[in-house]
Amino acid sequence: MTQLTEAEMRGLKSVEARPPREQVGMVQAERPAQAAIEDAYRNVLAFVGEDPNREGLLRTPHRVAESMKFLTRGYDQEVETLLNGAIFHEDYDDMVIVKDIEFFSLCEHHLLPFFGKVHVGYIPNGKIVGLSKIPRLVDMFARRLQVQERLTTQIAEALEEALEPQGVAVVVEGLHLCMLMRGVQKQNASMITSHMMGAFRADRATRAEFMAFTQSGGNR
Repeated sequence: MTQLTEAEMRGLKSVEARPPREQVGMVQAERPAQAAIEDAYRNVLAFVGEDPNREGLLRTPHRVAESMKFLTRGYDQEVETLLNGAIFHEDYDDMVIVKDIEFFSLCEHHLLPFFGKVHVGYIPNGKIVGLSKIPRLVDMFARRLQVQERLTTQIAEALEEALEPQGVAVVVEGLHLCMLMRGVQKQNASMITSHMMGAFRADRATRAEFMAFTQSGGNR
């Protein structure tokens, strides 16, 4: 397995130079004990008019706390650790695309799910990354409180920092329950965001080729 050089390790570390919470204006603090979180969820149950002590709800606060830990586990992951040992030197300079990567995230505004597919492309410049690492990178950023725009940018910039490719392209297609099941309640509205870097931003033909691959049905 190829070991990263010191320069490559510094590049990966720079991706996580600022903690995720600082990126959204939050001050890092010691996490409260799980018991305190479970007490908070009991208060939520009472707030909506339920009896937290009835049989069906007795363990709900515990289950929800465990669920939140799972759904936000991306805060405990780092790009450096995720990609270390999976970046390889390879003389390949054609487009690499991984499409239809499923993702599930939580909207930071209402703590409701949004989900869909991510399409990732890059043009290597002497380095490639192991195939499974791209979906893992998507999951790492998705398993945080997010907005789709930031999720899209974070995925692209992480690959840019790690691989220094000729270009990176990321397109995210998402359905947001904060719009489907509350608020305007528009059931068929989806959101598409993109972030293009390097050759994908500078060259219209390269960008069009990537979009053609991601929009085509089936595997190509």
